[in-house]
Amino acid sequence: MATIQLSATLPSLPTDWTAEKDFKSISRVTQPTARSLEPVGPHFLAHARRKRHHRTFSEDERIQAESSVKKTEDEDAGEISEDEDPVMLQREAKDWKHQDHYAVMGLSKYRWRATEEQIKRAHRKKVLRHHPDKKAASGKEEGDQFFKCIQRANDILMDPVKRRQFDSVDEGAEKEPPAKKDVSKKPGNFYKLWGPVFEAEGRFSKRQPVPQLGNDKSTREEVEQFYNFWFDFDSWRSFEYLDEEVPDDSADRAQLRHQERKNNNARKKRKVEDTTRLRQLVESVMAQDDRIRKFKQEASKQKNAKKNEREAAEKAAKEEAQRKKEEDERLAKEKAEAEKATKEEGKKAKEAAKNAAKKNKRTIRGAVKEAGYFVDGNAGPKEIDAALNDVDALIAKMENEELGVVASKLQGNSDKAAIKGVFQEQVTSLVAAGKVKEGELKSLS
Repeated sequence: MATIQLSATLPSLPTDWTAEKDFKSISRVTQPTARSLEPVGPHFLAHARRKRHHRTFSEDERIQAESSVKKTEDEDAGEISEDEDPVMLQREAKDWKHQDHYAVMGLSKYRWRATEEQIKRAHRKKVLRHHPDKKAASGKEEGDQFFKCIQRANDILMDPVKRRQFDSVDEGAEKEPPAKKDVSKKPGNFYKLWGPVFEAEGRFSKRQPVPQLGNDKSTREEVEQFYNFWFDFDSWRSFEYLDEEVPDDSADRAQLRHQERKNNNARKKRKVEDTTRLRQLVESVMAQDDRIRKFKQEASKQKNAKKNEREAAEKAAKEEAQRKKEEDERLAKEKAEAEKATKEEGKKAKEAAKNAAKKNKRTIRGAVKEAGYFVDGNAGPKEIDAALNDVDALIAKMENEELGVVASKLQGNSDKAAIKGVFQEQVTSLVAAGKVKEGELKSLS
């Protein structure tokens, strides 16, 4: 084990010594004493390494710093391996507000997607590489400006509020809309070129997940959901990061309030401009989207088909109504004709019955004369009137059917007794029916 011999040059002070005593007495207290010290742990390993490689303290520290940087770079080679821009290394720390914090940390390809762990690892790598003490140990002369830029970038990216403010205005994460000629070159270019644009814009959405642009196989519901989402986009994007700051040495409250009002107005203006920009972007995409035209054509076809179906149904209904009307008119005409015919027949029958009744009455009245007016010998005027009146009264009491029956019995009959018997039989029938009173028709009794 290595032993280091050190000489103690400071004497031990007596217990009764005070500041008031003469300082010269210190040299008379004791003689120097030799002591041995042994390094342990990492200090022993560092001592052994220096002895083995014959290095001084500064040489060993420089070599170890370079080894640490290389080890860190090897560990992060798969994630954080961006080459540093020489111009960026010359950046002034006071110009931090205009620096790309992700580029400074070597996270340009991750940007707003970078995790907290990636940011920590990137910061560790940058510190090992650019810390002023490490640079001095490696023999390189470099100021601390870029190191301050690294620290500022780490402070902002590790603070959720400040990082969101920077992400709101991070131009490195923006995707320029493609030109129409580039979109129209190939059928699939529309989705290939516009998809990343909406993915970049979607990072500002308060509502997650954000609908994707999709492809030519997307359904109408998916496409409508996509455009409805973007036309009603709810953005968390803010523009505080671009605020103009009042110099730190200014204590004028009026100036501070004035600057705050200016900043608030500038934020609102940028917010309105961003909303307008996004809406115009979505409208431009809709105008280029072949799916919209396809859906409109399909909707037009469906509309025309429904229109044709409706017109066909209306035509069929009109034809059916016309047919029914014609049928009703035909039935009404037939009914009217039937009623007219029936009426005519009834009229004829009635007329025939009336004529038959007249004929029957004449026959009955004629039979009275054949019967000698129902008296023996020659009938006088009085007997003739009485007989005729009684016969008329009898005829008035009889129905047409009865007149026909009586007339048929009297037709061609010249036997007085038989004729009178027919009349008496009819009188008896009417008396029984209550139509004639007993003895009312005296000449016929």
